[in-house]
Amino acid sequence: MFKSGFITIIGRPNVGKSTLLNTIIGEKLSIVSCKPQTTRNNINTILTQDNFQLIFVDTPGIHKPKDKLGNYMVKSAEDSIKDVDLVLFLTTPQDDIGGGDRYILENIREAQVPVFLVLNKIDENPASRTAETLKNYSEFFNFQEIVPVSALKKKNTDELLDLMVKYMPEGPKYYPDDAITDKQEKFIVAEIIREKALRLLSKEVPHGIAIEIIFMRKDSKGIYNIEANILCEKESHKGIIIGKNGSMLKKISSYARMDIEKFLDSRVYLQVWVKVRKEWRDNDRLLKELGYKI
Repeated sequence: MFKSGFITIIGRPNVGKSTLLNTIIGEKLSIVSCKPQTTRNNINTILTQDNFQLIFVDTPGIHKPKDKLGNYMVKSAEDSIKDVDLVLFLTTPQDDIGGGDRYILENIREAQVPVFLVLNKIDENPASRTAETLKNYSEFFNFQEIVPVSALKKKNTDELLDLMVKYMPEGPKYYPDDAITDKQEKFIVAEIIREKALRLLSKEVPHGIAIEIIFMRKDSKGIYNIEANILCEKESHKGIIIGKNGSMLKKISSYARMDIEKFLDSRVYLQVWVKVRKEWRDNDRLLKELGYKI
């Protein structure tokens, strides 16, 4: 019997949703950073094995929005609960159930599908705190399964995968065996560049940047030529992104190129520029051009 279905991973920003997804899939497709709200789009990522196919929806973290991009991110996460076969609610050990988690759980309380509690980062917390968190959440919400994990250390992630397959209905193979995402290559390339910028830049800059792929083509020698803009909101940010004598931009480009070559399995020639687009996060036209369905 072949099983298939759609799974959404939902939770507050920075609880490890993308790290968990990357660990399960075994491919670095979803942007990972220590900074919250790094995921902006719902990313359909696909895991296919002999007897099942799981399609994961990695959502932006639910938070209080401050602009149109923020509104889009929250709506995108909340909409992902609809029309899936399983919800993974991801959180981390804490002394009490915070307001953000309460808000999310109230939104999915009427969900007509199984909901798992996945408690991440157990490697970073004492066992007593983990146990208290599991007790508090199990009393607040009726979860079908409760699984403590460390996505980073891959602890209990195989057990989580087995449980997900168990809850999947019998169904068709929605995507070919070798498909790992339904996103276009340009989207993944842009996400890789943005991740490097998030990792390397100062705290004041990252959420004011976006990546625009303006050219991407494979030549007769099999080399990808890619040109991209890093969009920022302030002239002062442009200087930070470029760095002294272009040092920061060179570092972002170099690190991004290495990961892009791994993803495309090909040599890559990458050129990156920095452009100022003031208040782009509140610009409907530009948000749509960047792929956000406002």
